[in-house]
Amino acid sequence: MEYQSRVVDPLLKDLLSGLPAIAIEGAKGVGKTATAQQYASSTLNLDRAGVRSNVEADPEVILGMAPPTLIDEWQLVPPVWDVVRREVDRERIPGRFILTGSSAPASGARLHSGAGRIVRLRMRPMTLPERGVCTPSVSFSRILAGEAQPVAGHCEFSLRDYTREILWSGLPGVRQDPPGYRLRQIDSYLTNSVEHDIPELGVEVRRPAALRAWLTAYAAATSTTTNYTKILNAATPGDSDKLSRVTAGVYRELLERMMILEPLPAWTPVFNPLSRLAQVPKHHLVDPALAARLLGATEDSLLTDQIDGGISREGTLLGALFESLVVMTVRVFAEQIGGRVSHLRTRNGDHEVDLIVERDDHRVVAIEVKLSNSVSAADTKHLSWLTESTDDLVVDRLIINTGQFAHRLPDGTAVVPLALLGP
Repeated sequence: MEYQSRVVDPLLKDLLSGLPAIAIEGAKGVGKTATAQQYASSTLNLDRAGVRSNVEADPEVILGMAPPTLIDEWQLVPPVWDVVRREVDRERIPGRFILTGSSAPASGARLHSGAGRIVRLRMRPMTLPERGVCTPSVSFSRILAGEAQPVAGHCEFSLRDYTREILWSGLPGVRQDPPGYRLRQIDSYLTNSVEHDIPELGVEVRRPAALRAWLTAYAAATSTTTNYTKILNAATPGDSDKLSRVTAGVYRELLERMMILEPLPAWTPVFNPLSRLAQVPKHHLVDPALAARLLGATEDSLLTDQIDGGISREGTLLGALFESLVVMTVRVFAEQIGGRVSHLRTRNGDHEVDLIVERDDHRVVAIEVKLSNSVSAADTKHLSWLTESTDDLVVDRLIINTGQFAHRLPDGTAVVPLALLGP
């Protein structure tokens, strides 16, 4: 399959020009290896048994390969991490190593953090621009920089199109198959995560069905702050043989290490002019397609709101999944330029801002997500509250929606359809 350029490419190229070792991290299937191979001169695939056994016998064999050397799935032979770290200490040659991995090493492996030697770079599933659905007309990096760019553009992309993109996934290996076969790929991905990848980390999954039920309940809580007790209760309602709270916590931690779960943290302002902010995360999977498949969602059932999932939420499941797609997208764009992404909610729930993107100087872009093709002045209520409550902290305000035209409202709020938002 021809390589599809990714948002992370320019940053990876720049880092390799000045730093000796880059670790590309992300869930399985997001495209780490394919991207790294564009820059590598030699490759060690440690998921191949023969290669792995040779490197296990002598991890320093990696030092004799042509740089940049790609060490794929490095966590399968954890000692290579320390070999890279020591080599960087010995001689800091830019572009020497690229490490890719989809989890931390198995329990019991003791490694140096790599701080000051190995720079970590996160990859996620493909955003809409990477999928080629529309040509973006609004640059998120320019918005975060506070530049006075025109907000304009048009894309014939409908609510049904967004629904299909949610279901069809941003995982490159899934998207290469015809739409009718993608669901089988996602099913396989979920099954392998539960029955193979967690045991690979050294933890036995004694009841895969119970874990799958918990993961389904977590999917139903997408874009909410539902507490974990309610998620556990929703997993097996009325079933006394459910996962214990402790066991569910262990699996949750492992799924976060595998980067399958990606909760969105609550915003904690450094210069805190706000009080009564809640500190609970919002729940998200790495790709909303996984959540949709766990819940058995189809295009029609999402558009007609026929799926409940046992978790109470404001709005529809499609709205929650669209918000999750926006969160994934904004994370991809923001992290390439050093932005930190979180959400804001007051303790009593009277104010909520779906996304806060914070710059190094602690000024922010505030974002609301609307599953709607039109926006009214009432939709800016929480954005206006934040702007008025924090003096000059807010650089810009966005409403990301499912319309066809990008524009600014009279109060200056940018309205940008997701399909028109680019890096």
